[in-house]
Amino acid sequence: MSARLKAPLGALTLDNPFVNASGTYGYAVEYADFVDVARLGGVSVKGISLEPRPGNAPPRTAETAAGMLNSIGLANIGIEAFVRDTMPRLRELGVTVIANTFATSIEDFVELAKRFDDVEGIAALELNISCPNVHAGGMHFGVSGEAAGEVTSAVREVTSLPLMVKLSPEAGDICEVARAVEAAGADVITMINTIRGMVIDVDRRRPMLGQKMGGMSGPALKPLAVRMLYEVYQQVSIPIIGMGGIGSLRDSLEFFMAGAAAVQVGTANYAEPGISLRLADELDAWLAERDLALTDIIGVAQD
Repeated sequence: MSARLKAPLGALTLDNPFVNASGTYGYAVEYADFVDVARLGGVSVKGISLEPRPGNAPPRTAETAAGMLNSIGLANIGIEAFVRDTMPRLRELGVTVIANTFATSIEDFVELAKRFDDVEGIAALELNISCPNVHAGGMHFGVSGEAAGEVTSAVREVTSLPLMVKLSPEAGDICEVARAVEAAGADVITMINTIRGMVIDVDRRRPMLGQKMGGMSGPALKPLAVRMLYEVYQQVSIPIIGMGGIGSLRDSLEFFMAGAAAVQVGTANYAEPGISLRLADELDAWLAERDLALTDIIGVAQD
């Protein structure tokens, strides 16, 4: 990948600005036979908690006209198994690993950060304070600037890793939350997470998901995500990673021009596991034609 694709994120610089979003790419090892995962800008791995989680009861996914809903419930193998069994393989593959973490208490977020701080090969820590498809904890931290700042500050005190905080589109004032996490020590903001939705099976007359509601992702989310990123960019000085419905070069350009320093690709991975590499190559060609670097187009759509 050419130097024009470099994506500076504070102390961390990615070789290209395309990161595969947490929950949509497993732990990356699952795709190693099909995709050169080392060429990705990074992978935000499936959300990791202190203890393994079985997740929600099925059905856990449902299609919509412009995306999908999921109610996975953050099923994962837990930090011990991830560090012991998965990280050695990720180091061997050369993956830029962003450790996405989830907890229902500040104390557990802090403990996760402490443990990851000493793990070789972790490029950054991403706090999922905004997941809408679990019963406890996830939404509490993401909808309040005070709560988001509190958990960010507590984690900042115990880790030297670059700290990313993932924001919820369901915050009453997402700009307030963004300002709070920046003030509390976040290095990067990632936004936005999914938004709660529901699909009803009209034949059964019941919700299609086992938990009734789930997180909506895919193309329908993009205009909301671009608008929120555009607004937050005006309020903070730290880099922003944008996400929400990216499936083409033009989609990603919208995010960059709104102010994103990098993007995360999620739902589109299910249709095309190598889409992030394709988009990186397409962006490289687009920039070369115009004699530009990525950093030249970040925020150019701002007033």
